[in-house]
Amino acid sequence: MNPLLQRLHPYPFERWRALTEGLRPPAGLAPINLGIGEPRHATPALVHEAVQAHLGALSTYPATVGSARLRQACAAWVQRRYGVPLDAATQLLPVNGSREALFAFAQVVIDATRPDPVVVCPNPFYQIYEGAALLAGARTALADSDPARNFAVDWEAIDEATWARTQLLYACSPGNPTGAVMRLAEWQRLFELSDRHGFVIASDECYSEIWFGDEPPLSALQAAVALGRTDFRRLVVFTSLSKRSNVPGLRSGFVAGDAELIRPFLLYRTYHGSAMGGLVQEASIAAWGDEAHVQANRALYRAKFEQVTPRLAQVLDVRLPDAGFYLWAGIGAQCGGDDLAWAQGLLAQYNVTVLPGSLLARGARGHNPGAGRVRLALVAGVDECLDAAQRIVRYAQDLS
Repeated sequence: MNPLLQRLHPYPFERWRALTEGLRPPAGLAPINLGIGEPRHATPALVHEAVQAHLGALSTYPATVGSARLRQACAAWVQRRYGVPLDAATQLLPVNGSREALFAFAQVVIDATRPDPVVVCPNPFYQIYEGAALLAGARTALADSDPARNFAVDWEAIDEATWARTQLLYACSPGNPTGAVMRLAEWQRLFELSDRHGFVIASDECYSEIWFGDEPPLSALQAAVALGRTDFRRLVVFTSLSKRSNVPGLRSGFVAGDAELIRPFLLYRTYHGSAMGGLVQEASIAAWGDEAHVQANRALYRAKFEQVTPRLAQVLDVRLPDAGFYLWAGIGAQCGGDDLAWAQGLLAQYNVTVLPGSLLARGARGHNPGAGRVRLALVAGVDECLDAAQRIVRYAQDLS
């Protein structure tokens, strides 16, 4: 067996299942799950139609590089959304969702023969970053999010000696679980560090199409162009249709950026056997080419968050995030600030599942930045989310 597998931590949902084994919520209350970030709004009809129209694609092997039509559709979306031109043949590659690509990318760019390779991650973070780093033979260095700065990541917490050994940095904007969006000055700082130390930046942007303010989230591609980095050197961006178009089961996204990184990534994927099926490619072309369903989806989230957030703010430290579909809520002194106990009690007494924040982070510098917080995924319909909010308010009032 690969000995590096022993370095992996249990996945948050696996740990949560173990922590809640044996709990028996009230039978009279229907279960409400705010724990898993799985979109539950309706998949647009145009995706269903594209699938039905291209069932014949199941009879042919797809190319790993994807069809020229799909790459052009993705590049056209980037041009419309961000105003950034891409060479669809060299600067873009279809992938089977952002999750598998984020993992595989580390296996390509990490050189484990160099002494003490480091992957820098935000903290809290999407656990795929950590697993990818460990299985590539690297270790992680964690930069905590700062509640005082709307959960912006404190990249300055990483010392120069660690930066000197860094080979890859994962950024996530909008952030999971915080919803924080990175600004141009933050990207400029990361690009400066990348130039100085030579590490690659992987920008996870799968929540980019759900936002609540007037300005859409800034992409790393936009930031690079604004700062004169039109070759996107040492930068690759990852995005997906899962949240944008409510198709998590389609497993479709793309990566874009530095052609000198896309080329070896394509080579790796050719051997890895990760070509996107032709039927999925056709459905993806339809989804990337339409914005009406995205705008409608965004409106549903905005209406839901506008109703739910003020109710929860009566009893939790929570406010509207910049973007994404999570609320990153502080429980304060309830249950002594123990987010695990708080979430267990909520499930046991009111049959509502949330994810304890400490499971989404690691203790660094003597502190777990997820401690005392819970992540609520407002992915269900508005009535179900409002029902959950009412139960949470009652639970918090019981505790007080």
